Amino acid sequence: MGLFSTVVLPGAELSLGYASELCKTIPAEQFGRMPSKDFNSPAFNIGHLATYPNNVLGMIGRGDLVKPLPFSADLFKQGAACVDQPGLYPSKDVLMASFDEGYRRVMDAVRGCDDSTFERVNPIEGRFRELMPTVGAAVSFMLCGHLQMHLGQISAWRRAMGLGSIH
Repeated sequence: MGLFSTVVLPGAELSLGYASELCKTIPAEQFGRMPSKDFNSPAFNIGHLATYPNNVLGMIGRGDLVKPLPFSADLFKQGAACVDQPGLYPSKDVLMASFDEGYRRVMDAVRGCDDSTFERVNPIEGRFRELMPTVGAAVSFMLCGHLQMHLGQISAWRRAMGLGSIH
């Protein structure tokens, strides 16, 4: 395991544990609900996050580990609107399993990468490359910052729905 892995993976593990704690006490029938128009539901946030592991695998040259999602990524792509429509999103169990399995697969792949993998230019062009110029910067963000941004939305959602904090 290279230096990159030893620096980034503990934060990614923390994020996965936080996701589990945030979501485990949310009733399945409330997972896709919205307390108001501008809240993204846990179903939307977890579904959105679950669409990214395959992208990260591509960035690190491990396309051989990409697995199809058991749902349409179009529901959760960047810019998609979160809606409060019962039955639209996959079940809590499907979303959580896809999320967890995808990030565990990525983390295992990252453990096996040489540090030189993370020194390469980010293959995603445009604004994302401007912000995250290397594969390492992009992967670090996707495994830590991006997860925590959306998990923070779930934390706020819990409070708005009367479920309180987890701590």
